[in-house]
Parts: sequence; C-alpha cells; structure tokens
Amino acid sequence: MRIPVDINDMIERGALVAINHSGGKDSQAMTIRLVEAGIPRDQLLIVHATLGDVERPETISHIRKTTFGLPLVIARPRRSFFEMVRARGMFPSPRYRQCTSDQKRGPIERELRRYLAANPRFAGRIVSAMGVRAEESAVRRSRPVVNRNARGSVAGRTWIDWLPIHGLTRREVFDTIAAAGQDPHWAYGRGMSRMSCSFCIMSSLADLRCAARLRPDLLSTYIALEDEIGHTLRPDGTSLRETLSRLDAA
Repeated sequence: MRIPVDINDMIERGALVAINHSGGKDSQAMTIRLVEAGIPRDQLLIVHATLGDVERPETISHIRKTTFGLPLVIARPRRSFFEMVRARGMFPSPRYRQCTSDQKRGPIERELRRYLAANPRFAGRIVSAMGVRAEESAVRRSRPVVNRNARGSVAGRTWIDWLPIHGLTRREVFDTIAAAGQDPHWAYGRGMSRMSCSFCIMSSLADLRCAARLRPDLLSTYIALEDEIGHTLRPDGTSLRETLSRLDAA
C-alpha cells in the first residue's frame, strides 16, 4: 500500500490511526492493508458503531476475530434505530440519512474525541481511515482520498479523513481477505451483497429478500413499525410486506 505523503507525515508525528470498521468486507480488507503497511500497532485503533438489534448477528465477534488483536472501541448511539424512527415518525431516506449521522458518524466521532482526550500521547492528531471505494458509486468515486475534517479539527485537534482502499475493486477486496487467511462476515456467504443494517434503506431487492429469510423475527418488527407510523422503509413508499409479497409472487 502506498501511503499518501500527508498521511505518512501524520503517522510519523505520532498520530492515532482510527480504523472505522462496520464488520463488512471493505473494513476488513482495509484493516489488513493498514496492518501490512507497517503502521505502528500502538498507533492503530479499531472503532465500530454498533447498531444494536438491527445489526447483523456476530458482527462484533467477527471484528474482534479479524483485527489482529488491535484495541477496539465500541461506539453506541444515544437512542436505538427504532427509537430514532419513532421520534421522527418516519424512516431515514437516501437523501436524509439520519441513520448514518445519528447511529454511526456521530457516535464514532464522540468516542474518538474521548479517546484522544484520554491519550495525550497522540497530541490531538488523528487519521480517520474509512473503507470507502470509488467502484461503489459516482458519489464515492468523487470523494477525495485525503481530506482535512474541518468539523473535527478544532480545539487543538488535527483530524484528517483518509480512504486507504478507495481504488480497490470488489474482487481485490475479497482477494485481500483470502490472502490474509481470513473469511469475510458470514452474511456474504448466505447471499448478502453488502453489510449495513439488516434491513437497509439502500438495500437492493435481492438483499431485502435475503435479509427476510435470514432474520424473519426482525422483519416482523420492521413491518409492525411501518404499520405503526404509517411510513415505509422503502424510499418508493412500498411497504416491506407488499415488496416481499411481490418478490415471492414473481
């Protein structure tokens, strides 16, 4: 892995390198690449935003098993996904992804600020590594590989966001995992194409059908919530009950 000059300078100055880990294939491959790059282990930290009941089972244990014994910080939201939806009276949407801000980004940033404050040896310097890949979408393709985080770079902190595997293909991600002697999260082998909430606003129809098969009890909770608030998880306004019924009939 070629480490950008700005990132290498931060590492040489003793910055914390926080690896944002969802439990998915991209996070796993990124962790492998960063460890293999020779970044000092005492500067590496794994951080995971747990999604509670809507997270895929065994995600945290999978992260622990595949991150080379690196320290792990679990970031927890102030309220659960279902509490958030009930408070708004609607599910998040691709345009307004409150799930990302409330359940992931906000809790992670809060825990990383605490970690920096509790570990002055990093002198307020942090590199936040994220497994975003250009191949995934036009929006992600346009994101800079290295970017100063203006929101985080305050009060004596220098916060840089880094996308270490931005140029990797899906095949290269799985090859990286295999070459390290690891397996990806079990959900991929059961048919899921991506890791996120078990039922996600961004899910393909195939992933929704797969999730329904893997987690029928959780599906019932989502359907009951849709009925309760009169709003649907699917951005097109089709209920999960109707969506899955159509898929089964096709």
